Amino acid sequence: MAKPDKDAPRRPEARVPKGMRDIGAAELRQTHAMLETIRKVYERYGFEPLETPAFEYTDALGKFLPDQDRPNAGVFSFQDEDEQWLSLRYDLTAPLARYVAENFQDLPKPFRRYATGSVYRNEKPGPGRFRQFTQFDADTVGAESVAADAEMCMLAADTLEALGIPRGQYVIKVNNRKVLDGVLSSIGIDPASPSDATKRMTVLRAVDKLDRLGPTGVAELLGKGRKDESGDFTKGAGLEAPAIEKVLAFVGAGTKDGCATLEAIEPLVSGGEGGSQGLSELRDINALVTAAGYGPDRILVDPSVVRGLEYYTGPVFEAELLIPAKDEKGNPVRFGSVGGGGRYDDLVARFTGQKVPATGFSIGVSRLQAALNLIGRAPAPELGPVVVTVMDKDQIPAYQKMVQTLREAGVRAELFLGNPKKFGRQLEYADKRSSPVVVIQGSNEREAGQVILKDLIEGAKAAQAIKDNKEWKEARPAQISVPQAELVQHVREILARHTS
Repeated sequence: MAKPDKDAPRRPEARVPKGMRDIGAAELRQTHAMLETIRKVYERYGFEPLETPAFEYTDALGKFLPDQDRPNAGVFSFQDEDEQWLSLRYDLTAPLARYVAENFQDLPKPFRRYATGSVYRNEKPGPGRFRQFTQFDADTVGAESVAADAEMCMLAADTLEALGIPRGQYVIKVNNRKVLDGVLSSIGIDPASPSDATKRMTVLRAVDKLDRLGPTGVAELLGKGRKDESGDFTKGAGLEAPAIEKVLAFVGAGTKDGCATLEAIEPLVSGGEGGSQGLSELRDINALVTAAGYGPDRILVDPSVVRGLEYYTGPVFEAELLIPAKDEKGNPVRFGSVGGGGRYDDLVARFTGQKVPATGFSIGVSRLQAALNLIGRAPAPELGPVVVTVMDKDQIPAYQKMVQTLREAGVRAELFLGNPKKFGRQLEYADKRSSPVVVIQGSNEREAGQVILKDLIEGAKAAQAIKDNKEWKEARPAQISVPQAELVQHVREILARHTS
């Protein structure tokens, strides 16, 4: 046996980076269909498209990074040739703030934009949690009125319904960071104190995990800390038992009636100005959406909504699916949040020193797409191309002409470019390409001016109902012979049958 050559170049291992994934054609087309649906709703609300780079100078993300001590914690960062730190965008909001600050004088006020693209999180991956995923945002910059926040909630509701989520099977939950800060003040955490900033965010991020960890898990994170299933320990906020009970009482005070919820949480908020102002804003939002016809079955005040990012300053909201579903093993699945957002009045001011009010909503496209697939409501997969097979190698120019005829008629089509020796392999290839129909022409068909069209979709259905090969040969399911001059017409008829 020959010994391996120690001097031979080492081959790299073919592997995807941890927390990343490859996405195939079927899922990409489904994503594009979803993005187009979302885009139409956002356009209907008057938002305009904007695209910003995939990475920014790290100081543009600033204190809103998940970890303030290291520029590479929470985000993926690197240094350029000038030794300046750059980071892949953590979300689409911080780049928007930089864009507004850079172009402030030339923009209409308010400025309404939408954007979609990949965002990157340098966080621990897990089942269904990736380090790269797609978001689709809409933001209004320069509007101080909570009517802009109410509009974001209505936009979220309309978008979910446009994507096929029936009314009553989703809810847009609304809360206010000012109200949350009022609760924190009542337990001794000063929202305005830099020394309490870390504890404040630890509490908020703990509450933000309520839908995933439940009250017990959140109580652990509010206290000494929590060890997850993998054994990793997350340090808690260090609150005492009475403070933990008050926070949990607040986030659990939600009802199916917005006005009743506001009355329930009012005693839990300290008499400070911030908490009272937050309650007033929630009442205004509740009144605005109700007047527009969005009842509590669509938009609901819910004190459990927090949002984990630090830059939110007022109303916050989340889109949650309520559809019961089961995974492949039959276990119940709770989808939780598939989008969210809120008001961030201080983000642009980091660049300009001038307060610029802003609010926005973001859909987690990847997460929502996975949910829609699980419940069977994702966009239907597109048909593959028509495949023109090769029966005779010396007739490839004639077959290529058929392909071109179909393409010029607007039909997706391709010539089989593999080894045509075994015809069955050509049909296997067409099946893998999800081709609806293949075109076949041997010498007999060519002499008669005919082509055979084999409908692979109908053929598969018929084959399931046929018990033996003899019966299949006699039936020759879903296969017709047509004049070559009528190729386009008959192919279109087959395609129409499968796309109607």
